[in-house]
Amino acid sequence: MTAALHEAADTLGPVEILQFSPVPRGDFMKPVLETTAADLDDPLAFSVKGPVTCVHAVLPGMRELGRGTLLFVNGGSAVRPNSRVAGTSVAFAAESAYAAMLHDALAPENIHAAQLIVPGAIRPDAEHSSPQALAERLYAIHTERGAFRHYAEPMPT
Repeated sequence: MTAALHEAADTLGPVEILQFSPVPRGDFMKPVLETTAADLDDPLAFSVKGPVTCVHAVLPGMRELGRGTLLFVNGGSAVRPNSRVAGTSVAFAAESAYAAMLHDALAPENIHAAQLIVPGAIRPDAEHSSPQALAERLYAIHTERGAFRHYAEPMPT
């Protein structure tokens, strides 16, 4: 990831917006009572070490620009743990904590960190969670630079 982000910066200039939103593997989503400590290794590497690696790759360029946005996109289990998907619930909560700390630490440098929670599936026909709606929402988060956490749509009860 570091090499790809450095290559992009070398070719296109410093990265101003980083969006971290990969889709987790299905085996990250075991029920809590079936999840072992070893089962958390990959989800934590994916949702914590991955973003940390990416942020460290783009942060020098953002500092050089004097601005930037770090966007973290997660499912609903990031803010409401779900015992049916323990791996993502634990890993997304850790990613959320990291991103919230970045929000506070980087604000004085004009670098905005924000999280968009997308409860449920991303579907082309969804009003709030279609790819087009999410792209517009993420761009608005970048340009408006407000709060840390945003929701694509209300969380189901």
